[in-house]
Amino acid sequence: MFVDRVKISVKGGKGGNGCVSFHREKFVPRGGPDGGNGGNGGSVVLKADVNEQSLIDLSYNRHYDAANGPNGKGKNMYGKNADNVVVKVPVGTVVYDEETGEFLGDLETAGMELVVARGGKGGRGNAAFATSGNRAPRTCEEGTEGEEKLLLLELKTIADVGLVGYPNAGKSTLLRALSAARPKVAPYPFTTLHPMVGVVEYEDFSRLTVADIPGLIDGAHRNVGLGHHFLRHIERTHLLVYVLDMAGIDGRTPWEDFRHLQSELELYMKGLSKRPALIAANKMDLPESEENLALLREELASEVIDIVPISADKCELDNLKALLREKVGAIQKSSPFFVGAKHTGGVDLVELDESDDADFDISMLGLEADNDNGDF
Repeated sequence: MFVDRVKISVKGGKGGNGCVSFHREKFVPRGGPDGGNGGNGGSVVLKADVNEQSLIDLSYNRHYDAANGPNGKGKNMYGKNADNVVVKVPVGTVVYDEETGEFLGDLETAGMELVVARGGKGGRGNAAFATSGNRAPRTCEEGTEGEEKLLLLELKTIADVGLVGYPNAGKSTLLRALSAARPKVAPYPFTTLHPMVGVVEYEDFSRLTVADIPGLIDGAHRNVGLGHHFLRHIERTHLLVYVLDMAGIDGRTPWEDFRHLQSELELYMKGLSKRPALIAANKMDLPESEENLALLREELASEVIDIVPISADKCELDNLKALLREKVGAIQKSSPFFVGAKHTGGVDLVELDESDDADFDISMLGLEADNDNGDF
C-alpha cells in the first residue's frame, strides 16, 4: 500500500524542574545552595531516509511524543537532557503546520533532519539564583512546556524523469520495459493509482530514475480525478516525457492530448509546462500510428521538442533510452542545484559590482549582513 499524504501530531517533552537544595554534611550545618537545573525535554525530529518509500508507517502511528527532561537534584546534580524522537520519512517529504498552513520544511536530500517540535527548557535550580545579596535563595524555576503541533506531511516523488500522459497511454508498460519495476498493467483506465519509480541502467553502469505518474484527465488542475494527488509528484522531475497514444484508441488525437496535458500542468503550477521535455510517441506497432505520427510532427513543427517513436509493448526503446540520458545529463550540468519543487531554498547566482565604492547588502534566510563588516 502506498501512502503519500498523512497527518500526525507531535509534542516535545517538558523541561525538568529546577531543585531547591542546600549543602549539608558533617560540621557544615549551613552550606550554600546546591540545587541543580532540570534537563531539557526531548524534541521530535523528522529525518529523510532513502530506505523509506511511503508514509504508510506514519499512517498507522500518528502520535509522537518526546520524553520529559528529568528534574534537577541536590548536590548540584543536573537533570539529563531527554533523548529526541527521530521519525524516519521518505526523501521528498514536505512538512506543513496543519492548523496554520505554514510551510515548515522540505526533506529533499537523504539524511536531512527537521526539528518539528522542540522540547522545553529545563528550569534552573536555586544554586543559579545565588548572589552576593542573596546567598541562600529558596527559588527555583519550573521547566517550560515543549512545542505541540499537528502536521501535514506530503510526499513528492523525486525522479530524473517523469512519465506524463492520459490513462491507458502506455506509461506503465513503458516503465516495465525501461527498468526492473513491475507496475500493474491492464487494459482499463487508472490501473496505476500511485507513482512507481524504476531505475534505468546503462552498459557503463550509469543510471537514472523514472517515475510513472498516474494518468491525468481534463480538469486535473482542479483536482478532478485526484488531479492534485497525482500532479504534485511531477513537480520534482527534471525531465518530462509526454507519453502519447499514437493509435488514437480512445478517440483523441495525439496532438490534442499533448496540448491538453501541457495546459493542465501550467494551470496547476506556473512554469511546469516549460520544463525540459520530449514526446514518446507510443504504440507505433498499431494501425494508423504512422499517419498520426506524421500529423503530430506537422502540428508541432513550431515546437522545440524531440519526438521519439516507440513501441513499449515491443520494447523498441534504444533511441529513447539514449535520448533520456543525454537530456538528463545536460540538465544536471547546466543546473547543478536544480530541484523541481517549490520552497527548496535553491541557489541564485548574482553578479556583484566589484568596485570599492559598491554599496550592497547580502540577505539570506532572514539574516542580513552589511558589506562593510559582514556582521549579522
